[in-house]
Amino acid sequence: MQTHTEIGHRILSKSRTDLFQLAASVALSHHERWDGSGYPHGLSGENIPECARIVAIADVFDALTTRRPYKEPWPVEKAFETIEQDAGSHFDPHLVEAFLSIRDEILAIKAEWDRREAADA
Repeated sequence: MQTHTEIGHRILSKSRTDLFQLAASVALSHHERWDGSGYPHGLSGENIPECARIVAIADVFDALTTRRPYKEPWPVEKAFETIEQDAGSHFDPHLVEAFLSIRDEILAIKAEWDRREAADA
């Protein structure tokens, strides 16, 4: 499981386009944690690329609030609370503050994606 960050980085970094270089950085570092306990390199704080710090929050929110083969989705309020509690350990506290400040927009986006998934089912 932990090697997926490096595999994704290796694949995406083959392209020299700015977008793919950004995606490669995200792929490599989105499981790093603000407190340095993440992987693959144990980066901490602002040593983690900002793009990966942003995606880490979105990735966890999505993972918690989406049905997976191994779990039911969490209520969105529980997911917001968990992310808020993990500010300063898992997540950049300033980015958590920004994430929580746009809660209504996040809920609107989630509702749209939920609608699309239901229509495709």
